[in-house]
Amino acid sequence: MRLDPLLDLFLDFLKTERGLSTNTLEAYAHDLRDYLDALEAAGVDGDSDGGIEAIQPQDVERHLTQLHERGLTQRSMARHLAAVRGFHRFLLRERYSKIDPTENVETPRVRRNLPMFLSLEEVDALLALPDLSTPTGQRDRAILEVLYASGLRVSELCGLSTQDVNLRDGFLIARGKGSKERLVPLGDLAIDALRNWLDGGRALLPKADTSTAIFLGPRGTALTRQAIWKIIRRCALAAGIAKPLSPHKLRHSFATHLLEHGADLRAVQSMLGHADISTTQIYTHVDRTQVRKAYDKAHPRA
Repeated sequence: MRLDPLLDLFLDFLKTERGLSTNTLEAYAHDLRDYLDALEAAGVDGDSDGGIEAIQPQDVERHLTQLHERGLTQRSMARHLAAVRGFHRFLLRERYSKIDPTENVETPRVRRNLPMFLSLEEVDALLALPDLSTPTGQRDRAILEVLYASGLRVSELCGLSTQDVNLRDGFLIARGKGSKERLVPLGDLAIDALRNWLDGGRALLPKADTSTAIFLGPRGTALTRQAIWKIIRRCALAAGIAKPLSPHKLRHSFATHLLEHGADLRAVQSMLGHADISTTQIYTHVDRTQVRKAYDKAHPRA
């Protein structure tokens, strides 16, 4: 049996049963299309002798080697292998295949770098930059305040609707990976910035009455992820922040500052929407000054 129809079945399974986002599905499709093309180039596919069972661990390893030769990072190679492994496990579970050629293939070791985050002074400079006398400035301040106050992913920010935010009680509903919903609290400054934008600049835009998206462009259409990135980079440069800034680095800053000021790790995990607490633990790093202060304060013989 050809592998192309099986790939379509697998992607449909990920969409309907796992509820993966469009972006994640596109990443799976891209990686697996690459894998099937490599198998076909090597003369190994569903139509070859032995059918699907003809695919061997060395075929998977050869594909990883080719990815390495193309200059992909260990992280990208690990992502590719995760997609390939999920595909073959699906074929095995659904009885399209009797073997899983990825079973004994080792995942490339990924070095987890400490996330880059802003200092409190840099955050203050960034958030103070937008000019609140203009609709654009009101919008940009609200975007920055909400990202730093909630730790949302940029896709979650773009997907926020007016029904997702409760300004009176101070929380929002974020829809994360797999369409999972979570409640995230908002601080007073973020609430004020959002109220100022919703009642001020946003209300003046075309389609403001009919659009449910919170963050709109000049024509009244919802801002894209790319537009949010550009806004943040522009504000960072204007605020004199030399670090390359992105929405995700504001998420890093949110988590790091919470933990450095005593927040519970499980609470931060919940706010970030991490399924595994080990993902959140990377934010538990603190600088040596913080370690020294904690030691001097807590150790009886310091």
